[in-house]
Amino acid sequence: MLRLLHTADVHLGARHADLGDAASAQRERQFAAFKASVDLAIAEKVDLFLVAGDLFDSNVQPRRSVERVAAELGRLAQARIRSVLVPGTHDVYDRSSVYRAYDLAALAGTRTQDELVTVLTPDHPWIHLQALDAVVHGPCFPTKRAPYSPLRDLAALEVPEATWKIGVLHAATAIPGRTDHDEVVVTVEEIAATGLDYLALGHWHSAQVAKTKGVTYAYAGAPEPVAVDQDRAGKVLLVTLDERAGAHTVEVEERTVGRTAFEHREIDAATVESQPALIAKLQAQANPDLVLDVRLFGVRPDSLDLEPLEVEDALKGSFLRVRVRDVSQPALSEGALPPAETIAGAFIRNVEGRIADLEASGDTLAVREAEELRDVLRLGRLLLAGEEVTL
Repeated sequence: MLRLLHTADVHLGARHADLGDAASAQRERQFAAFKASVDLAIAEKVDLFLVAGDLFDSNVQPRRSVERVAAELGRLAQARIRSVLVPGTHDVYDRSSVYRAYDLAALAGTRTQDELVTVLTPDHPWIHLQALDAVVHGPCFPTKRAPYSPLRDLAALEVPEATWKIGVLHAATAIPGRTDHDEVVVTVEEIAATGLDYLALGHWHSAQVAKTKGVTYAYAGAPEPVAVDQDRAGKVLLVTLDERAGAHTVEVEERTVGRTAFEHREIDAATVESQPALIAKLQAQANPDLVLDVRLFGVRPDSLDLEPLEVEDALKGSFLRVRVRDVSQPALSEGALPPAETIAGAFIRNVEGRIADLEASGDTLAVREAEELRDVLRLGRLLLAGEEVTL
């Protein structure tokens, strides 16, 4: 049996320009998730710790950040857990690579010959870990964009015989129309042809597992979200490879190591009394680790004056991130209409007639115009009723 922990896309040192003052805190969350991954590997007594690229968000890293990573790898080494890392597309193995600038094995307090900390490179694309009876392949390039599939020649390589054949790779799995512009792409057919027991992938930030012709392949996802819309991030994968009755089996288990939580809330606008009431309702579940996505739907009453940006601003200190989307529509007139010869009656009939025609057309632009006219109708009704309206 062989047990390993698979992680990728930690993106240490990410700038997070979209988070403003919270950027520094999010960088610490990412390092905390990496540390939690190491803690988990030690607690589970795994044999191998795999990092499938983009451990760093770029090759420009202060020495103290690299030393923090090396200290974690050193903890694994002290527990006799071997680490194998491959460069990604953010920490690509080019001339300025962080892996050229720093010797992670040495900084972790190990020697290269101990094979406790290994960075695979274009010149060193695989390693035979005799103590684990395993060969780990990590094909990569000295350029961000791959000149060809990194799996092209894998099956033809002459490597020592071993019970376990493992791959670790930073690449997208080909999806026509979606991955055409990705820097490194492999196909499911290429994965099937490798003959690997397990392929640990990086690049996609959501955890997912698949199998093709005996080869189990998986993305661990980012252990802590790199962007606040990555609600399938926050995981690492615990993988158990076993041999039963002469056949190899692979079991993959997701484990959560990230702190960030996500919640999507759907709120019927008809149930919202006022903007302050909505703010108070959301404030009641304040959580600095929560990314809250609120969507208001349905038909809102004329009395509801709601500005999503004001709601977000009022709540921004209570959540890691909050987003409020208002897709509700103002109500059409109910009950008996004012006489047609009055200003109010003529206005309502004219606007509602235009709305009905636009919505019946089915044209996208017409439907958008109808949505705007619904708001015109709401404001007009309020003004004609003598109520104060804030625009």
